[in-house]
Amino acid sequence: MSAVTANAERGEAELVVVGERYVIRPSFSALVAAEADLGSLFALVERAAAGQMALEDMAGLFWHCIADRPETLSREDVGQAVLTMGLANATPILRTILHQVLQGR
Repeated sequence: MSAVTANAERGEAELVVVGERYVIRPSFSALVAAEADLGSLFALVERAAAGQMALEDMAGLFWHCIADRPETLSREDVGQAVLTMGLANATPILRTILHQVLQGR
């Protein structure tokens, strides 16, 4: 596993996909790309708060927020990682991203 470490002070989290550790960094450009793909981020936050966020949305949001994402990493790999870790373990990562959307740094 790689030695990548997220910086919580910067609003980052870590996600392990196919044995590799990636930094989840909800940068402006990542969130713009996610919004173009998934729709309004505010609607996404509302669905998450209501417990109605789809697995596809969560995996898509994580996908867009992976810093320095290699071309060899697929969106399906990210979705499978979310399933493997389970929703209980994926929720803190989601919370970190949504916190950045709502409150910024």
